[in-house]
Amino acid sequence: MGKIAVVGSANVDLVFYVDRLPLPGETRYGQAAIQCVGGKGANQAVAAARFGVPVDFFGKVGSDQYGDFILQNLQENHVNVNTVFKVKECPSGMASVWVDQNGNNCIIYIPGANKYVDTDYAKQIMPFLTKADILLLQLEIPKETIEYILNNLPKHSPLVILDPAPAQDLVSLPVERIDILTPNLIEMQLLTGEKAIEKMGKELLNLGIKTIICKAGENGAFLISKQGFRHFPAFPVTAIDTTGAGDAFNGVLAGALAEGRSLEEALYWANAAGALSCTRRGAQPSFPMREELEFFLKKYPYNA
Repeated sequence: MGKIAVVGSANVDLVFYVDRLPLPGETRYGQAAIQCVGGKGANQAVAAARFGVPVDFFGKVGSDQYGDFILQNLQENHVNVNTVFKVKECPSGMASVWVDQNGNNCIIYIPGANKYVDTDYAKQIMPFLTKADILLLQLEIPKETIEYILNNLPKHSPLVILDPAPAQDLVSLPVERIDILTPNLIEMQLLTGEKAIEKMGKELLNLGIKTIICKAGENGAFLISKQGFRHFPAFPVTAIDTTGAGDAFNGVLAGALAEGRSLEEALYWANAAGALSCTRRGAQPSFPMREELEFFLKKYPYNA
């Protein structure tokens, strides 16, 4: 079984549930609120660890109570945090998440200590990253750090999965070192300026990216490469909160690949993880354990 490394953000999510999102200047009553650990990096690390594969997380937290909360949560989920540093006199990252009655969300993200996941830190952790089999990256840490990591990895290993969220221009990155790009539909539109899925995929392939997996929510996922275009329908669930569903998808995608599964089969597992995570509140609290995924997928056998 391969090992996964995740370099990315870790923060505390304050999640508020409302019947509908407020208009500018409007005050609304909410139905509930929860506090949990979030950040795309930490989320994807936890999703992969719950799938049952070894995961090392690399990032930074603040020298506050939230930093301790984040580290404790990662350790409880069996994520290795030996190289996560605390930044002195700096708050941990934080996100305010609003979720409406249809499960849709909007998020305000404050980086805090995550902005110090810089190139100096990247230089320190490179020896660990080169030993991983799969590397998960996102864009909630400085893009210069992502650029440095991609430029200094060995040519063929580890396999690199980049989640381009929040959506940013990828031109400055050595995109030829990205093996799999995993945007959602909105991010694909922002990255390409196109609206049709086939045109968006073609634009990204022309940049030099080998494979694109588009996370399309209730429409499932699309696998796009020079070999062709394939749609993977979503699993039927009733969504109550979509927060973190894409991170559950990415973490399990990496986990299934680390087990030696084909990309198509890994995508099948990832689709199921994303679907199940939508049936519970919060990001990390909603991520399924391996046993839950196996039980769920008994109803939907894999068809290559």
